[in-house]
Amino acid sequence: MNSEPNSGPNSGPNSGPNSRPTSQPEPNAPIRFDTKIAVLLREDLETWQRLNVTAFLVSGLGTTVPEVVGEPYEDADDVSYLPMFRQPVLVFEGTKETLTAAHAKALSRALPRAVFTSDLFTTGNDRDNRAAVRAVGTAGLDLVGLAVYGPRNAVDKVLKGTRMHP
Repeated sequence: MNSEPNSGPNSGPNSGPNSRPTSQPEPNAPIRFDTKIAVLLREDLETWQRLNVTAFLVSGLGTTVPEVVGEPYEDADDVSYLPMFRQPVLVFEGTKETLTAAHAKALSRALPRAVFTSDLFTTGNDRDNRAAVRAVGTAGLDLVGLAVYGPRNAVDKVLKGTRMHP
């Protein structure tokens, strides 16, 4: 039997009664994601439009990229709630030209993306929304919003020249 208090396979400078193996993060340590969910809004939108566009844009991510969705929620009374994204959604804004450039970058990097065009403010359902986007070529889309998901560095490159939404 070894008489040294902290010897054995789990001993070392990070061992002891309150330590965790170095391969496991501390339970209260900040979680850092290697991916990013971002929404880019055109800067001239009204407040209600910004909220509406953001909600519509992120709605497609969970079904197309299921790994972005966390586990269902439950309160202390065992009432269940729907799962939400496992990571924050960062919202940015920029000019019409910046949005067009970001869209081109997202396409060239083949990142999962969603678009919202100005035409969608005049439609009232999914069928008409899809028809409005389908009626216009990629270069002619009057983009007011773009959602993009992917590796942090790739999303950061897509968003270059934008600023965080106030």
